[in-house]
Amino acid sequence: MIVLASKSASRRAMLTAAGVTYDVQPADVDERALESARVNVGPDAVALALAGAKAEAVSLQAGHALVLGSDSLVVVEGQRFDKPTSRENAAEHLRFFSGRQIELHSAAVLARDGVAVWRHGEVARLTVRDLDEAFIESYLGKEWPEVSGCVGVFRIEGLGINLFKSVEGSHFTILGMPLLPVLEALRNHGAIL
Repeated sequence: MIVLASKSASRRAMLTAAGVTYDVQPADVDERALESARVNVGPDAVALALAGAKAEAVSLQAGHALVLGSDSLVVVEGQRFDKPTSRENAAEHLRFFSGRQIELHSAAVLARDGVAVWRHGEVARLTVRDLDEAFIESYLGKEWPEVSGCVGVFRIEGLGINLFKSVEGSHFTILGMPLLPVLEALRNHGAIL
């Protein structure tokens, strides 16, 4: 059994589908403060730092359990994007993404007793088609508020697929966690068979 340091429905669904037994204990970490302290590092390092902070924080309270932290962040033309703060903010994100490529950095960290014991990050590249105002309004009318908790303002497993004209990278990474490397690491640490 592991502890998932995330309230992400997508991450829970991936672990459940893979047959992993886990408890959920969301991390209480100031993600924006951690991000702002890392302005001169690449997005891959920021995603790993956020995932690590979550895993390490929860592992201090989880006894000797193995804790999985994960985080994703989006970069478009060098600019980082967080989860939208409102529906209008989501529309602003989509307008900016239109016709551009999203780099989605997804990281996972395993920690035990407050110390990271494994780290992994991946990137996926998603090319957004040209989005007009009618599409953006229709899309948010159907997907808001569900996408309010999604960096990139999409759920690839739902209507969000309609934002893109091409996708490069692991489907699991796009869902929010590099699942295949996570499963291998859990096997290596004796948490699953």
